[in-house]
Amino acid sequence: MDEHSDKLPPISHICAAVGLGRGAKQSFPLLSNFFTTQNQRRETRGRGFTSSTVGPLGLRHVRELPPICSEVRQKQRISIDTLPPEVKAPFPCDPIIPLRTKTTKEFQEEMERAIQSGDWKEVREFFLTTFDSFIEINAAFKREANGSFKTIDDSGVNAKFVNAVYDALPNTPQDIQKSVLKGIINSLLREWKGPRTKDDLRAYFILVQNSLYSSTSTFVIYAHLLRQIAALSEADHHFLVHWLKKLSVRRFKQLVERLLHFISTRLFPVELDELPPLNKCSWWIPSATKVLALFNAANSISSPPIMPFTDFYNMALEHVDFMEEYRTWQNYGNSNRFSFCQFPFILSTVVKKSIIQKDSEQQMIKQARQSLVSKVSRRQRVDMNLLFLNIKVRRAQLLSDSLDELMRKRSDLKKKLRVTFVGEAGLDMGGLTKEWFLLLLRQIFNTDFGMFSYLKDSGCHWFSSWKCDNYSEFQLVGTLMGLAVYNSIALDIHFPLYCYRKLLTPPTIPCDQNSLVGMATATLEDLQLIMPELANGLAELLSYEGNVEEDFYLTFQVFQEDLGAVRSYNLKPGGGKIPVTKQNRKEFVQLYIDFLLNKSIYKQFAAFYHGFHSVCASDALMLLRPEEVEMLVCGSPSLDMNALQKAAQYEGFSRSDTTVRCFWDVVLAFPLELQKKLLHFATGSDRVPVGGMAELNFKISKIDVPTDWLPVSHTCFNQICLPPYRNRKELKHKLTIAISNAEGFGLE
Repeated sequence: MDEHSDKLPPISHICAAVGLGRGAKQSFPLLSNFFTTQNQRRETRGRGFTSSTVGPLGLRHVRELPPICSEVRQKQRISIDTLPPEVKAPFPCDPIIPLRTKTTKEFQEEMERAIQSGDWKEVREFFLTTFDSFIEINAAFKREANGSFKTIDDSGVNAKFVNAVYDALPNTPQDIQKSVLKGIINSLLREWKGPRTKDDLRAYFILVQNSLYSSTSTFVIYAHLLRQIAALSEADHHFLVHWLKKLSVRRFKQLVERLLHFISTRLFPVELDELPPLNKCSWWIPSATKVLALFNAANSISSPPIMPFTDFYNMALEHVDFMEEYRTWQNYGNSNRFSFCQFPFILSTVVKKSIIQKDSEQQMIKQARQSLVSKVSRRQRVDMNLLFLNIKVRRAQLLSDSLDELMRKRSDLKKKLRVTFVGEAGLDMGGLTKEWFLLLLRQIFNTDFGMFSYLKDSGCHWFSSWKCDNYSEFQLVGTLMGLAVYNSIALDIHFPLYCYRKLLTPPTIPCDQNSLVGMATATLEDLQLIMPELANGLAELLSYEGNVEEDFYLTFQVFQEDLGAVRSYNLKPGGGKIPVTKQNRKEFVQLYIDFLLNKSIYKQFAAFYHGFHSVCASDALMLLRPEEVEMLVCGSPSLDMNALQKAAQYEGFSRSDTTVRCFWDVVLAFPLELQKKLLHFATGSDRVPVGGMAELNFKISKIDVPTDWLPVSHTCFNQICLPPYRNRKELKHKLTIAISNAEGFGLE
């Protein structure tokens, strides 16, 4: 979609939106000039990211791709000091603003009088004056009419008054609301000369909060406002982002929801003729998405975030041709072709997972086609097993056989997985694959095996720092995680979020195989989620008021146990002779954290990284947040047992049987902790695959045994087997005992 290739809609559309007649062009003489100017405007382009083309090993080499999203750029501009000199150039002097002294209390009293008396003269005059121009908007809403307020921390806007006015506006008569919209048109259509002033920027900040944009009849005006905001400079966007994060949580969420609604309605209008034809206003969606990116950036730099990142997902995009969006993003780089993939925060994890899988499938189909053509050309027999990744293992040598098979079949990792246990009959319809994952991970993550340490305080696993000659087992774990993503299997593993951030550093394998991977910037907050006790000790060091050097007696040398032997490591050259003081303690803490989470486990994690990317090597990884990678690997922690009930299948029971009704009455009344245990008991994991409960293929089966038997599970088939209970109390008692006694990956 090219947001610049089409002319703006006719003047009649924007006028009709607020009930203006044919004489609107004469009433607003700037309209024609405005449209001419706007059709010539071109938005500033951001710098591109780098991605890849397929290389000899299926890895990726560098080429230009469009910016991933404004969030990434904004995170690099958290401070005004990071702006380049040309961006920090002085702004032109703001025009003198007329003094308006109406207070929030006075406005609210005027509204109360108007509602009681039916005389709206005062209120009408206020709205007519206030929204007539940017200067009047500033006069009404700036705390000090001619105060500068040129900082990112203070917009100078009286937020309480803005909220009061916009909350009251929907309760005013229709003619007042139309007057406000006409005033906004007048404000937007005024001619510009020279760069934007900060008062212009404040006017945009105030106008975007208007409560009238929810109706499709105002979408034309809203679209023009969004386009002008999207076209502002990087420096102006920088200010807007920091002003937006100062909004109340309720107001911030309302504005995000309004933008998402605007995009969804433009994509899929309820009535085809309620909006201008899409080919006449193809710039609407790009403009709205770019403004939404400013809100996403504001959310990202807020600590804690104002709202969950998942609230920026637009579920309507699950119904567009997202692979076409992905191809546009790949093929057109930094051109003016818009793609939602430039702004991945708006794409749900379901869409991103589908893109990764389809992209991998396309790569594998291409390779399979080449193999088939090669065999046919040599008159060799074509084996349909060529289309699968066939893993054949012995239970007694599960780890070594799995490692050998995956290393030997590296070129087939993107094919559909099919597992066979030697000496056992059976066709893998999903159960054997899941059993292979469960048994293999149970062995690998056993602390006696030594690859991973289980940190009880944080409830997660972390890489052992022991040194060895071969790190292939770590590569196997990474490969398993990649296969789980590709084959839609949720794994019961517990890595901290920082691990997934390392997996995306960089998001695609660099073309230079000697380049460092997984070296993500680590903070004390990251360490807190992995080793909380140690993190608390380092925090105490940073805040200590006494003599750090004499009381702590530390140097820039640390000690670590390696297979029973204690070894020393210098955090910087000559570290053993450099004491930690109050002046250098921040440097010590940062170097120590980097050593623990990056350098001391580099070879282990590098093998793990390359194993994961050997399956998931795709530009689509650039679309993912660390939290989303965790969801793809482990599933979602959000449980919806009502959705599981709707998606459940039955064998030997029907949906209306007494036992089934009793079962769901009991389960839906369980506290969350017991519901998680039930899911773990039945499926081997207490998390839900991306795509929801329907992806589980959950089944309740009937077994003809006495009712004093406990329910049993077959976790490889996501199945619970129940005797035909008739008593709800008895079923609850037996089910609670069964799921509470289940250990590891559930009863088999």
